[in-house]
Amino acid sequence: MVPIMFKSQKTGSVLCAGCGSLVGVNDERCMNCGRWNPGLWGYAPMLRKLGMDLGFTQMVVWGCVGLYVAMLLIDPKQIGMGGFLSLLSPSFRAEFLFGASGVLPVFGYGRWWTFLSAAWLHGHLMHVGFNMMWIRQLSPATAEAYGPSRMVIIYTVSSIAGFLLSTLAGTQLTVGASAPIFGLLGALIHYGRRGGSSLLGRQAVGYAVILFIFGLVFPGVDNYAHAGGFVGGYLTARFLNPLLPERGDHLLLALVCIALTALSILVSVVLGVPVLEAQ
Repeated sequence: MVPIMFKSQKTGSVLCAGCGSLVGVNDERCMNCGRWNPGLWGYAPMLRKLGMDLGFTQMVVWGCVGLYVAMLLIDPKQIGMGGFLSLLSPSFRAEFLFGASGVLPVFGYGRWWTFLSAAWLHGHLMHVGFNMMWIRQLSPATAEAYGPSRMVIIYTVSSIAGFLLSTLAGTQLTVGASAPIFGLLGALIHYGRRGGSSLLGRQAVGYAVILFIFGLVFPGVDNYAHAGGFVGGYLTARFLNPLLPERGDHLLLALVCIALTALSILVSVVLGVPVLEAQ
């Protein structure tokens, strides 16, 4: 028997997934924003219970924390116990296994998919805690401005752009959600410039400046990933146009992004084990 929370609504009215207007659950198109299948096959009410971002923020937070713990457990004897900026840092082998990006994985072992997986991994306790704080701050705001599906697309493209630039710049091994975080900031800045909310845009500019300065002051920060993620997020946001409602194909593309990211982590582990065993 299918759990009640996963059952679709068959009759009645629901809120359009694009603009929030009241529509029939079986309507082919929203009369207000023009979105096709505005009731999402009757699953719109269930998805809205996950929040404005359809649960993506919690997915990122728990996914990143879970992978960080897994990296510590997979090689516990090599956990770094150094200073404040390296406390409880996973080993090089653990980061490589789960999908760290950079020159060594990409050019040395052809692990190009790590442009996706690296954004879900972190190098030490402060790293994961600091980034999750920013994810909880920026992800819901971006979802409210662009819609949850477009937020996921921006997040994913920013990860690819950030780690691509970092790798091309010569960074040997790199991880962290900072690249897509800067992508979300770029998207929010574009939203403010486009006319969505000047206040939100100014706040995003302030956050971006603070984080860029932080990256210049503290050692070991991958500023190339930050810059690439910011540009990737800004340009993707321009392409997606926040002043127009989300479409059904945005949701489909967002699901593809999530699936490919999960697959990138799985492939990293499966193909990484033989590499590490051979060393």
